[in-house]
Amino acid sequence: MRINVHAGHNPAGKVACGAVGLINESTENRRVKDEVIAQLQSLGHTVYDCTENNGTGQSDVLKKIVSRCNNHAVDLDVSIHFNSGAGNPSGNGKTTGVEAYVYSASSKAKPYAEKICQAIADLGFRNRGVKYSTGLYVLKHTVSPAVLVECCFVDDKDDVELYNYRDMAAAIVKGITGRVVQETPETAPAGEGEETPTGDKKTLYRVQVGAYSVKSNAEAMKKKLQAAGFDAFIAQA
Repeated sequence: MRINVHAGHNPAGKVACGAVGLINESTENRRVKDEVIAQLQSLGHTVYDCTENNGTGQSDVLKKIVSRCNNHAVDLDVSIHFNSGAGNPSGNGKTTGVEAYVYSASSKAKPYAEKICQAIADLGFRNRGVKYSTGLYVLKHTVSPAVLVECCFVDDKDDVELYNYRDMAAAIVKGITGRVVQETPETAPAGEGEETPTGDKKTLYRVQVGAYSVKSNAEAMKKKLQAAGFDAFIAQA
């Protein structure tokens, strides 16, 4: 696939930057964006970074992003944002969650939006679903199908404690491609794994699902993985 990816808004501290809460949208969406690009490229996709870092205002930022997007003939435009408005800095044990926007119900980006939302929901976030907007500038003016992802809420303690930028990026990549990037292979130590006919130790692949600042969230994910039939353990970083 050929894909445009960008982080919405100017960088943190500049005019037209993103929402600020317990975390900063313009900081986190760039972390997620960079990881999404790296993972897509590792899977062999052609990716263009259309992020704008020096807009003179919100209108200028949007126009420059769209101009960059429309310079490339791609299959999909992906706009990465973080939401605000939950007003839940102390937490209530429930995430406010993820949602994604496409231009209309007939948009070719809709199936991607649905899969992205589900992949992020699988991390433990509430799935607020796919919504339609003919007024969002990026969705209205990009030539290719576009999806705007609101990863989670910057002002919800439960969202922020569950959030990990690598996991978020991996979920977005899974929603787009249906694939998960494998981490670097490592050789099993003596006594573990099977041996090949040539006597070499079998190569194993270790996959990290997430990193959490709250132990109860890690334990919840462990139980979810075990219920799905996977071996799982918690290691303190």
